[in-house]
Amino acid sequence: MAIDQGAWYPAEWFKKGGEDLARVGRRLREGDTEDAAFHLQQALEKYLKGFLLSKGWSLKKIHDLEALLDDAVTHAPALERYRPLVQQVTGYYLLERYPSVEAAPTRSEVTSAYRKAQALVRRLGTPCA
Repeated sequence: MAIDQGAWYPAEWFKKGGEDLARVGRRLREGDTEDAAFHLQQALEKYLKGFLLSKGWSLKKIHDLEALLDDAVTHAPALERYRPLVQQVTGYYLLERYPSVEAAPTRSEVTSAYRKAQALVRRLGTPCA
């Protein structure tokens, strides 16, 4: 199946990323830290893919935020400062998919990552939830 990379397509990724980012806030308020962490990973993945698609990138089936950041940095070198964040949040995906791989993050850790992620989203030039 060919994927249309028209101008509307990045906006769809940003929209879905925004929905995930809003879920993070709700899950944190509800006390569901693990689900908040999972949706934080999903949000950043979608925002980074949207950003890359807006730069002409060909969509890849990839969930590694650090690899996506590698590609994003070629278009916006200042994004490099978010590497520690994407390394941390990539681990949240592994936690969801591979139980017992590592300890669950604390509410404080996810809340801090959420705030940093909002800054990254603003840097990508997209509205954040």
